[in-house]
Amino acid sequence: MPLSIFGFQALWSPVMIGLVVCIAILYFLITVKWRSDFKVSEPLKRKEAVYFLTSLVLLYIVKGSPIDLMAHIMFSVHMTQMALLLLLVPPLLMKGIPWWVWKVVLELPVIRKVLPFVTKPLLALIVFTGLFSFYHIPLIFDYIKMNEVLHGTYTFLLFLSAIFMWWSIVDVIESEKKLHGLKKIGFIIASAVLITPACALIIFSGHAMYATYTNGDVWLKAMELCVPASTLAGLSLSGPELFSNMAPVEDQQLGGIIMKVIQEIIYAAFLFSIFFKWFKNEQDNADEITQKALDDLKLQAKL
Repeated sequence: MPLSIFGFQALWSPVMIGLVVCIAILYFLITVKWRSDFKVSEPLKRKEAVYFLTSLVLLYIVKGSPIDLMAHIMFSVHMTQMALLLLLVPPLLMKGIPWWVWKVVLELPVIRKVLPFVTKPLLALIVFTGLFSFYHIPLIFDYIKMNEVLHGTYTFLLFLSAIFMWWSIVDVIESEKKLHGLKKIGFIIASAVLITPACALIIFSGHAMYATYTNGDVWLKAMELCVPASTLAGLSLSGPELFSNMAPVEDQQLGGIIMKVIQEIIYAAFLFSIFFKWFKNEQDNADEITQKALDDLKLQAKL
């Protein structure tokens, strides 16, 4: 059965389009037109704009395009959505915002008091993996999917916790690093390890655990998160099996695998980047020490 039966609003989310466009306009107003109001002469870098716009495009793809609708039909698509939303969008978004904008935000009284606590590396890591794992407990997952406000609130908190987790890896202000070199590498490895149990439970379960992907009545109720109730009322649907030939348990297992694979690819890219920068800094420091020693020897020889 084609997805087009759900209508344009459910497939392409005009509200999400408007939100993304408004955020993009505000971004360029702040970083280009209003930059002088913040007494900043540094222009917006091209790579920053690319990072930010890429994060917005990805955000729309996972939460506004037909992928969001498919995420309510297939668990594997849901896990793809979660992986991109939590592991790729936050670092791109953070790298796309100029350091001076971050500095203005971080100097706000409330932010200045709260942020140092919520971005503590160990706490941020535990909170993020805890919220992610808790969300995918079948009873909790199905309950959250039944309430639009609860689902939206939890998704926002999960996204916010992802930003706090990435705060220790992405240096939004170079002079205020949370972690250095090998500690960042250890942090990323710890994050990969802590999220593994939740993925393993999903992958190795011998039965389909989520009613929102197996029970027709529960699924229809969950579909109201992205499809107007009036549209669903006019359709004769029995369950998600109408849109996929994959067995629910296979779809579930594939979802766990996809989440883990995407995580490993993203983390591997960051590990390589962090290790390369750390190695280069160590090499530069060694060269400076060697050069200073040679200069001292030359000076002593002249004396």
